[in-house]
Amino acid sequence: MAVADQDYYEALGVPRDAGEDEIRRAYRRLARQYHPDVNHEPGAEDRFKEISAAYEVLRDPEKRERYDRLGANWRAGPEASEGGFGGPFRSGSGGFSSFGGRDGFDDVRVDFGGGDFDDLFESFFSRRGGTRRSGFQGFSSRGGDSEAELMLTLEEAARGGRRRITLGDGRTLEVEIPAGVRDGQRIRLAGEGDPGVGGGPAGDLFLRVRLRPHPRFRVEGRNLLVEVPVTPWEAALGAEIPVPTLNGNARVKMPAGSSSGRRLRLRGEGLPDPGGGQPGNLYAIVSIRVPPRLSRRERELFEELASVSKFNPREAR
Repeated sequence: MAVADQDYYEALGVPRDAGEDEIRRAYRRLARQYHPDVNHEPGAEDRFKEISAAYEVLRDPEKRERYDRLGANWRAGPEASEGGFGGPFRSGSGGFSSFGGRDGFDDVRVDFGGGDFDDLFESFFSRRGGTRRSGFQGFSSRGGDSEAELMLTLEEAARGGRRRITLGDGRTLEVEIPAGVRDGQRIRLAGEGDPGVGGGPAGDLFLRVRLRPHPRFRVEGRNLLVEVPVTPWEAALGAEIPVPTLNGNARVKMPAGSSSGRRLRLRGEGLPDPGGGQPGNLYAIVSIRVPPRLSRRERELFEELASVSKFNPREAR
């Protein structure tokens, strides 16, 4: 089948209502399988041409819309002057088109001459000279960059280290996670993006870090916040209270007269700095709790306290 006559959706193995992500994943999977640099079986190169031509059209909303509407004749008519195949072809005089000098191409002129699209590939690429190794001889293009989400727990982000992940296209990769990586930060994996063409380098894969909500800690930059419940008498008299950290429990002295909302700082118990600087702090936030039910003696004591105390928080400043 000539490249121009193929069904682009069938070439990528996707339904006609496939979204951009599904089309990109299908292309990446097939391109890695049939790339001429890694697959030397008969027919692999032609299959790679089909995949590349299909992806060039289906990833572009305007070209895809024309293809869906006109089918194999999507280049014909007045619309051909708007971009033709892949965008770089532009109408010229005398039945010629120019292939503009983008992506490392030389400016050349190609006579379509009524031949099919496979002949066009041969005509163009043979102009570059050099040792012929494949139909893409002389043509080199870097693959595109791509992005995926990397979900981490707060403990995993703080600890860092190597982790094995599986991407949506089925690939499994080993990732080095910097200790203290933060939500929204990107981790670059060089050469793990979309494959290049004609021996060109692959693009990069960027992993966007997303932290799962933690049942206990909140994150503010590199600092951690945790609520610590205390009794009224601990808050009034002062006490040494346990405070959870990412590395276990610590004990902190709470000053007498502490009210709800007071922050007790534990220096250096926050998230590490990936750049090697000072780690963040952990702040224990005091939360005064009263007994849900009082014993007779507890009630007597609270009543006695109420009768002798002159403290009124509504008047305190």
